[in-house]
Amino acid sequence: MGNSIAKRCAMVAGLLTAPITARMEKPHPPKQALEDDRPMKLKNFFARKRAPLASEANEFIVAADDNHLDWRLLPSIAFVESGGGKEYRNNNVLGWANCEKAFTSVRAGIHAVAARLANSPLYRHKDIDHILGTYNPRPEYSARVKAVMQMIGSSPAIEAAD
Repeated sequence: MGNSIAKRCAMVAGLLTAPITARMEKPHPPKQALEDDRPMKLKNFFARKRAPLASEANEFIVAADDNHLDWRLLPSIAFVESGGGKEYRNNNVLGWANCEKAFTSVRAGIHAVAARLANSPLYRHKDIDHILGTYNPRPEYSARVKAVMQMIGSSPAIEAAD
């Protein structure tokens, strides 16, 4: 009997001193972030129209996101106002202040106009129809810009997966 108790103690002691290897689950691969296809949609749109602003696609999206604007609004205004960068002056591809306002660069103009649309009491908290009606009160202007927005793509920033 003493021998079996000694064997059990030795076995328990062996188990206690054995290296502990916890069963580790393989980490789940991170859920892949939904790819943002907006830059490619915008680049493709401008390329199809042979518009130079294809190179600024990312900048339009950054400016829109930073200012909580529909990502299609600024490039659509730029397309209507300057043919997507074909004809403009003062680095003002958005036609801001009848192109009298000069910007240090096209990118600076994109960001300045985005900030104005988001923060100015004239534009803040307005839907697209009211923003465009303030931007240019001609009735056909809003329809033209919204038609371009539809050509560029769908509204959501990133389509959510189910």
